[in-house]
Amino acid sequence: MTDKFDKTPAGSPAGQVSVSKAATTAPENIKAIPVRHVGRWISGVVVIGLLVALGYAFSQGNIQWHAVGDKLFDETVVAGAGRTLLISVLAMILGVILGVVLAVMRLSKNPVTSWVAWLYIWFFRGTPVYVQLLLWFNLALIFPVLNIPFIYKDEMTDVMTPFMCALLGLALNEAAYMAEICRAGIQSVDEGQTEASHALGMTQGKTMRRVVLPQALRVIIPPTGNEFINMLKTSSLVYAVTYNELLRSTSQIGSTSYAVMEMLFVASIWYITMTSVFSVGQYYLERRYARGSLRSLPLTPLQRVKINLAAFSNRSGGASS
Repeated sequence: MTDKFDKTPAGSPAGQVSVSKAATTAPENIKAIPVRHVGRWISGVVVIGLLVALGYAFSQGNIQWHAVGDKLFDETVVAGAGRTLLISVLAMILGVILGVVLAVMRLSKNPVTSWVAWLYIWFFRGTPVYVQLLLWFNLALIFPVLNIPFIYKDEMTDVMTPFMCALLGLALNEAAYMAEICRAGIQSVDEGQTEASHALGMTQGKTMRRVVLPQALRVIIPPTGNEFINMLKTSSLVYAVTYNELLRSTSQIGSTSYAVMEMLFVASIWYITMTSVFSVGQYYLERRYARGSLRSLPLTPLQRVKINLAAFSNRSGGASS
């Protein structure tokens, strides 16, 4: 038995009616059912619960929280924070300058300078900062007198003050890490840039200053900012050479007032504040140097907040209407 087909011609009135009905019939709306992320809600509740439990534990501990607020802006603490910032900035400046020099030496075709730079990096990256600080602090045991003929002569104990020991210990150690960062940045620049500069008659030094280093900054800046933030925290190690920075200042107050943990909280608040401020500066600095490599810059945190607020207000307005 065969099926019956509609043999009405397409141009007939019946065909036109069927086509018009099909054209006027609207498609059925798609009912989108959102996926329920049950695991996200459970993990969020668990994390919030743990945070609440941690906060409750600290609130029930034997901690004099009023002492934290009272000593947060104490003159001794503020002065110690200022010295921490000073030693970190100076050590970072010296470390960056020496790191650039070591990176250029490391990439030099001269085997002597390249080997010396490699040996420096190998030694200072292979020994802890704490040990290096103690070596500088006890240098008078090896050289009781610093004698530079016809230039300078003095007792080593007078030369190696706590400030000088802290500066040399932090700066020379940082230079080893900055050398590797700068070397990676220099090697990221295409060799054709150097060849083109030499073809124009530029010397090796001028090519490095005018062509290579400016382009390498895009790669050097992000880890350099990270190194400086790390320097702010590493500066607490100069406590060992009796330099009166933030940690030593708060520890002295804690030992005399028997508020040891409270003063450690004060130091932590200052460290977190300083690192947070410089982290924001690092973000905008990276964003500035990324203009030549990205078609569109990432949104700043303030721009993201504005967009989210605008989207939330639009949703609220649509729901009310």
